Amino acid sequence: MVFDGIIFSFIVGFFRKGNLKGLAQLKLKYGWVFPLLLGIQIFYFLYQNNSKLLAQSSNYLYIVVYIVGLLFLYLNRENPGFNLILIGVFLNFLVMVMNGGRMPVSPEAASVLDPKYLEALKTSLYAKHQVLNESTRFGFLADIIPLSKPYPKTQIISIGDVIMNVGAFIFIQHLMLENRRSTNTRDTSSSMEGGETV
Repeated sequence: MVFDGIIFSFIVGFFRKGNLKGLAQLKLKYGWVFPLLLGIQIFYFLYQNNSKLLAQSSNYLYIVVYIVGLLFLYLNRENPGFNLILIGVFLNFLVMVMNGGRMPVSPEAASVLDPKYLEALKTSLYAKHQVLNESTRFGFLADIIPLSKPYPKTQIISIGDVIMNVGAFIFIQHLMLENRRSTNTRDTSSSMEGGETV
């Protein structure tokens, strides 16, 4: 859902007459960390079922990825919305670390998805997920919220995902609109100076 939330945030930003100029001015500490972590997760998603070594190390890998991600967010917490993103990521990290390094998924919530997804979840490693059961700890933080029609993309999310999306929305709105406000302020100042008479 995080990617959906990002797309939605940009659409709202354009409707509010924002622009992407703020992206050029964006400066994040250790900004290269985020694409690196994303790349590692994609690699494991694609190949962890093809390698015994990757399968055995995947749980620990996801925990390390989250720890580094939390540190990245903390170092950039001065950005609007980043504290909420940090909280959301931490909640997802908490339920994962309490359950062996994987995000539990409610079978009941997963009923909105293609049955093949739940079957794959039960029989093999599927991304960073595992089936929620009676031994799951902090199950209320797991993927237990189903999204289906009229939502355009059927999926399951967690409370942490919701909080992360709120933070991402705030950050993107700031990024798209702050540059416009600065431009309007400069234009207003220029107009006032140009209108002065001697």
